[in-house]
Parts: sequence; C-alpha cells; structure tokens
Amino acid sequence: MHILHVVGARPNFMKAAPLLRALSTKPATRQTLIHTGQHYDSAMSDVFFHQLAMPQPDANLEVGSGSHARQTAEIMTRLEPEVVERKPDWVVVYGDVNSTVAAALVCSKLQIRVAHVEAGLRSRDRTMPEEINRLLTDQLSDLLFTPSADADQNLHAEGIDASRIRLVGNVMIDTLLRLLPLAENLNVDGLPPRYALVTLHRPSNVDDLLWLRSLLSVLNEISRKLPVVFPVHPRTRSRIAELNFPLSDKTFFVVDPKPYLEFLALQRRATVVITDSGGIQEESTFLNVPCLTVRENTERPVTIELGTNQLVGRDVDLLRREVLKIATGQRKVAKPIPLWDGRAAQRIADFLCESV
Repeated sequence: MHILHVVGARPNFMKAAPLLRALSTKPATRQTLIHTGQHYDSAMSDVFFHQLAMPQPDANLEVGSGSHARQTAEIMTRLEPEVVERKPDWVVVYGDVNSTVAAALVCSKLQIRVAHVEAGLRSRDRTMPEEINRLLTDQLSDLLFTPSADADQNLHAEGIDASRIRLVGNVMIDTLLRLLPLAENLNVDGLPPRYALVTLHRPSNVDDLLWLRSLLSVLNEISRKLPVVFPVHPRTRSRIAELNFPLSDKTFFVVDPKPYLEFLALQRRATVVITDSGGIQEESTFLNVPCLTVRENTERPVTIELGTNQLVGRDVDLLRREVLKIATGQRKVAKPIPLWDGRAAQRIADFLCESV
C-alpha cells in the first residue's frame, strides 16, 4: 500500500511525524511525503523536520505566500501532477491550512481516497479561513480521524456517515509526549523563573492596529507584575513596528520565533500562556499550564470543558484579572482527555492498513 502525506505548515509537521513513524513499522507499506511549501521559511521548516525526526520531503512544491485564493490554487496546480505520477492508495492531509483543503480537492477529483487527520473541529466562525478549510475537507474525505468526542458530534450533525469517522485521539500529544523529556532538559537562559508566555498571529488580533495597541498595552501592564515572554511571529512583528509601541525592556522579553523543542520548554515552565493558537490550547491543557485564549471562540472546546483553557476574547479587563488570579495560585486544573495518550498515530496507522 502506498500512502502519500501532504504537509504545508509547521502544525502539520507535528501531526505527520508520529504517523510517518507508526506506518513505517507496517509491512508492505510505502510512504511519500510532499511539502507544499506553504510555510516558506526554510530555516524554521528545516529545524522542525530535524527535531521531529521526519524524513526529508520527497518533493517540495515551494508555493510560498499569497492570498488564500492564489495560494490554494497554486498548491492544487503543483500537487496534481505529483499525485497523478505517484498513484497513491491514500492521501493523508492534516489540520486546517490551505494545503489541507487544496490536497483534498485535488484528490477527490482524481478519485483517490483522502484521510483527514484532526477532522471534525469547529469554531462555528466562518470569518476564519481555517473554518472553511475544515468544513470542505471533511465533506471531501473518505476517512475522518477525530481527536475528541465533540468532533464526532460535529460530523454527525453535518450528515457525515458514521462509517467514515474514527475517534483516535490527538496526534499532537503523541509528538509532545515523545519530545517532552528532551524539552525539559533544555536550558532556558536569561528568563525569569515565573512568566507569562504570549503568542499572537491571527489577523483578527494583529491586523487590527487599534485592538493590537490595546492588547500590547495590557500585556505591558501585566509584565510589571508577571514578566512576559513573547516569541514574535513575523507578521506580528511588522504590525508592532507600524505602531512603534514602547515595550518594557526589563520585564517584557521579545524574542524570535522558536523551534518546537525550545517553545515546548518555554510552555512547560510558563505560569500562564496567552495565545490565539489552536494547537497551544491543546498542548497547555495536556501540560496543565493555564491558558487564556485571545479569541471569541475555539474549535477545541474540550480544552475549556476538561482542560486549562479560558476564552477572554477582546476583554482586556478580563485578561488582566485572570492573569493576576493565576499568578496568585487561582487556576483551573486539567482533567485527562480520553485517548490523548500518545497512541493516536498508531490507531490511525491500524485503521489505514485495515482499509486496503
């Protein structure tokens, strides 16, 4: 059996790595890895591949940046001949980026079976491009591998037959569990013993400059009571530069984006995480680190119901209050989430090999 994996951005790498490893133990299984190049920072991509012990891609489509329409179309145009030539039995797509929906569209029209890893997540906010990608990919896919029971419920509600759905758990946690011992041994020099770890990258937060100024102002204020460590996404850095916003240089640590292991080390040791990232909501829950999500909704409600996550939206007063409560020891404690046990990739590999 020939399985072709399509990845395009760093969150995809973290989901694909454990499945590539699990499938490598299956007899008579051949794998191909296609990197669309949607995330085009080669230095950061290369270090992610190295840290995750992933094989180098068999092809890099080098699509690069662009509008959603242009990028999706370019991925489809460059991916189609690769799929036609390689003739896989299954194409596996991951998450909710443009590469995911583009590959699902190409393969469904070529009558090649598609498996979607991390299916069924819904924010119910169609202003998010990722939500459109999730909805379309799940309708087109032949097998839907879900991380939690709420994802199954979403798919049932959308009329997807139960025969296509497999609850397998969270492959991101597979990667986290495997690499956590390495992260815990990393030195994090020059940082205070207690800090708030911040990540921001979504257009709704960083492209609205009035809101970004308010958010930076409250983070700057928070940093005087609990130091802030802020690995800044390039998009966010350019917006902050437009604002020319003065940040405290003694309690507000602005650093470059971190590879996976280094960021995991920062997250493990944080007092609280403030983020708009989906994957970090999951990781902080598993690590039992309080998480405040600067969004009005989340496609991962299980991190609120059972985990450490709380939505604060655009309420800067709520953000300030919750950080101070956490800093004084008032915090949510995570409960175990079913199947977030480090074996999700093995379950996916078993299901794929059973479906020959």
